[in-house]
Amino acid sequence: MNLILKKMKKYLNVTILLLALSIFSCTDLEEEPVGLLAPEGFFKTQKDVETAMNGAYARLSAFNYYGRQFSLILILMDDMCDIGNRGTRPERIQINDFVADANNALVRSAWPESYAIITAINVAEGGADILDAADEVKNALKAEAKFLRSLVYYHMVRLWGPSIYLEEFGKSPEELNALTKSSESEIYEHIIENLKFAKEHLPDQQPNNVRSRPTKGTAAGYLASVYLTLGDYQKAYDEAKWVIDNRTKFDYELTADFQDVFDATKKPKEHMFIIDFLYDVTGDFNTNLDYLGSVTGIRSADMNGWSVCVPSMAVYDTWDDADYRKTVSFDDSTRIDGVMVDYTQFRHPRPHIAKYVRLQGESRGQNEASDLNLVTMRYAEVLLTAAEALNEISGPDAEAIGYINQIRERARNWAGIPTNFPVDVTSGMSKDEFRDLVLDERRIELAFEMKRWYDIKRRDLGDEVFKGSNSLEPRPEFNSSKHYLLPIPQQQIDISPNLLPQNPGYN
Repeated sequence: MNLILKKMKKYLNVTILLLALSIFSCTDLEEEPVGLLAPEGFFKTQKDVETAMNGAYARLSAFNYYGRQFSLILILMDDMCDIGNRGTRPERIQINDFVADANNALVRSAWPESYAIITAINVAEGGADILDAADEVKNALKAEAKFLRSLVYYHMVRLWGPSIYLEEFGKSPEELNALTKSSESEIYEHIIENLKFAKEHLPDQQPNNVRSRPTKGTAAGYLASVYLTLGDYQKAYDEAKWVIDNRTKFDYELTADFQDVFDATKKPKEHMFIIDFLYDVTGDFNTNLDYLGSVTGIRSADMNGWSVCVPSMAVYDTWDDADYRKTVSFDDSTRIDGVMVDYTQFRHPRPHIAKYVRLQGESRGQNEASDLNLVTMRYAEVLLTAAEALNEISGPDAEAIGYINQIRERARNWAGIPTNFPVDVTSGMSKDEFRDLVLDERRIELAFEMKRWYDIKRRDLGDEVFKGSNSLEPRPEFNSSKHYLLPIPQQQIDISPNLLPQNPGYN
């Protein structure tokens, strides 16, 4: 399990003092953060580096990151999920309604947690650098760290834009004080460079074929996503196609039954990278603390769930009932006191998200701390990326259409019973029509999986999806000149003026 091991606790506690890039002077600390435990004095074996790497994995699963707070930002900002209970905490409503400011509590949680993860990653990579081991061993460890750092910065650059880029551990407080923000283009250059290194040096499969550690295929899948975001469609296609052509080597395939993708008891080959959660096991810094089920699940008469993220009725009503993915994605009925009732009897009467609760394995309380792993990328997304990129290069040819039809073919398998919906895409569409189709296929296929907001941003769809006549979740406060970026937390700017200027519109 990805928990910070006891013998690393003091070491990581010291390094985490640098989290959030709280750039400070030595006089602010009771103990010096650099040199208290010299890296060369700790990292003697490969196991030592892997222990430090476990610290980074643990932080990814923390309550303030994928466990709840960061995940809530991504889900609430899209046009698929609304607030279910308006009595919930104001910071959630502010994010959902596009009225958050630089003091928003979710933003104040997610920003420093991002740097806490980066710090732990940099510790691990620094250990790999000084390890007395064969280059092959060192490079594989460094590749793992570089992938994880790219994952975090890929989120950061899309959510906050320019930020301070760190990939070295051991800088003094004075050196940290002198750092300034890197531009978006500079951060993307680092991300791409790191992912290329990871693609070269990671294994084809991790031991026991676990999906909670990255492989060459994972790195290539993320490279494809990065290039798609940047509009470099040829490179996005090339990376996606490489994953597709090597899917057997990486052991990737579409899971036959869509429901099995979200079943905690299964190990789908479709998963390319997951955050590994384990029931009722919590580490330091609230690691391995999964609350997604509780904030997305039904809040019925028996208080099952908190109804924070609940799809709008328009999302449910416009989704064809013949699509098996709708059945998998929503809970529109539940059993209360032994009687099955529909969503009109829910405490907050709308269908709720089912992906994080229906087959979550063991859990405690109101669906929290479950066994269900969070999937950050799956093979279906690579097929969608290939289709979208290829369309921009050469239009909707047979290959691009074929990738969409693979996904639709799987969707026609209704728990083992063949159906005739959704139908295959046929030739004859224009490039614009096919682009719209692919984006909507992504919306349906990847619903509630923290992808939609990024699609809205990269395709500049905000005004259309939040203010257009067909908006699923009207948001009159949305401003495309402001809301494609979150504010930098004010408390971080107060600590480090080098984080200025604040993102546009938040002053």
